[in-house]
Amino acid sequence: METNYIVNEDCLTFMRTLPDKCIDLILTDPPYPDYYAEKYNYNPEPILYLDKFKCKQFVFWTAKEDFLLDYSAIHIWDKKTGCGSEYERIFERNGDKNYKMFRYYFINSTVAAQMTKDVYYNHPSQKPFKLIENIILNNTKKGDVIFDPFMGTGTTCYVAQELGRKYIGCELDKDYFEIAEKRLGFVKQRLF
Repeated sequence: METNYIVNEDCLTFMRTLPDKCIDLILTDPPYPDYYAEKYNYNPEPILYLDKFKCKQFVFWTAKEDFLLDYSAIHIWDKKTGCGSEYERIFERNGDKNYKMFRYYFINSTVAAQMTKDVYYNHPSQKPFKLIENIILNNTKKGDVIFDPFMGTGTTCYVAQELGRKYIGCELDKDYFEIAEKRLGFVKQRLF
């Protein structure tokens, strides 16, 4: 099975081509039904399709709506913001039954990114590098394949690459896909 690549297409169509046994971990942040639902074309069907994969999964989800699938644990990401939506839930599937709290600042500006030694890519639901790193380090080993069907600007794939894991990513939005390509080194930036 080919790994270390990303595709710019509909994730449901793409997921239907992936055999379950080639994925060791799914780590993803799908569109939520209550947050930018129209902008990101919220559709429950791709989320429900995750049930086909029997590997361990971590799925970020809103605090305001019920999760669509069964799960083994609910983790909390404390965004340390002090206002607005202060946390998100992370549903673990096919894994541990221990509930955990992750405390990492929300990356919603260049200032927030600088404070946490991250980079802001102008995505409204960007996840912190250190949060994704924590999940990957504690749930995979080198060489494992991590799949992100809603990869946005590619944070999960980038962290997987940095940690010696293999990755597969899918993103429908062309602008975010192009950012992910640059982050992963698929596009060489011109120097003038």
